[in-house]
Amino acid sequence: MLNWLKSNHQTVTSAAAMMVSVTALFVAWDQSRVMRAQQHGAVVPAIQVDGFVNNEQARLNLGLRVFNNGVGPAFVESVEVYRDGILQNDLDGLLEPIGARTDDRSWTSMVGRVMAPGQSVEPIRISWPREQISVADLTALTSEFSRWDVQICYCSVFDLCWIATSSNARPRETQQCEPDETDVFNAFGQSVPETAEN
Repeated sequence: MLNWLKSNHQTVTSAAAMMVSVTALFVAWDQSRVMRAQQHGAVVPAIQVDGFVNNEQARLNLGLRVFNNGVGPAFVESVEVYRDGILQNDLDGLLEPIGARTDDRSWTSMVGRVMAPGQSVEPIRISWPREQISVADLTALTSEFSRWDVQICYCSVFDLCWIATSSNARPRETQQCEPDETDVFNAFGQSVPETAEN
């Protein structure tokens, strides 16, 4: 055996060098995979969507807040609104239980927005003078509000995408977000009801 090793030391050295090279290649691949995971984890956005009804002494406010509680920017690509699981093109039905009597609504577009970590946005807020809303109105309004669900599709800087909902479920991963050309909040805010103009 010793004689064989002496006469074939170049073969043994080559085999050892090949094993070292393969091991080094595997270590480099594994480190690169870990680094990619760390890079992605360092910029993961986490969108949270919360509806609110704020019954103040002078005013009743109803609306939606969107937070980015993650550590990276969120690129909002699309927003979908559902009532009882059925996709809606507008939010007008939200006010049907008490009629469309409000002249105080504020809104901002969400589609195409880049939300920085820690940023919050109120895409829609509707407000009434408190004396205009009865207890029955408030009950009907909150009951109707609970039937609506908002889904926001957003992506990270690495094009990893998720869908967040106002049902407070954990955002679920999706292959991609289909960009919207229109924004339901913008459309609702600009459709001022006729009763508000009288």
